[in-house]
Amino acid sequence: MQATDTTSDRVMYRGTGRRKSSVARVRLVPGDGQMIVNGKPGDLYFQFNPNYLAVAKAPLETLGLENEYNILVTAHGGGLTGQSDSIRLGVARALCQLDPENRSPLKSEGYLTRDPRAKERKKYGLHKARKAPQFSKR
Repeated sequence: MQATDTTSDRVMYRGTGRRKSSVARVRLVPGDGQMIVNGKPGDLYFQFNPNYLAVAKAPLETLGLENEYNILVTAHGGGLTGQSDSIRLGVARALCQLDPENRSPLKSEGYLTRDPRAKERKKYGLHKARKAPQFSKR
């Protein structure tokens, strides 16, 4: 499924990634390897920890396409860790649209697996999800 941008007739591949409460809508367009997250350059958006940028671009580096596509991202919810992981999943899904042959190397690296872990809800009678009040026998 490829969508064409009618203004410049460029091919665009889309993917959605989720992690915890973060959602990232990713678009891959032919370019020179730039990443734009919520209107900011990727290195500026993830300036506190450059590992987040490496995590988000990992699927492209696995396939050797890091300098061939620009990554345009709209991310919301959660923190930087969740957002970078959701961007990675969105990029991997978009690369599968680009070429179905990309699926097996991305799958073997674990980039197409959605991390199901999320915050557990608080239960009544407890302080947090599992933390109970102090017990006293007498």
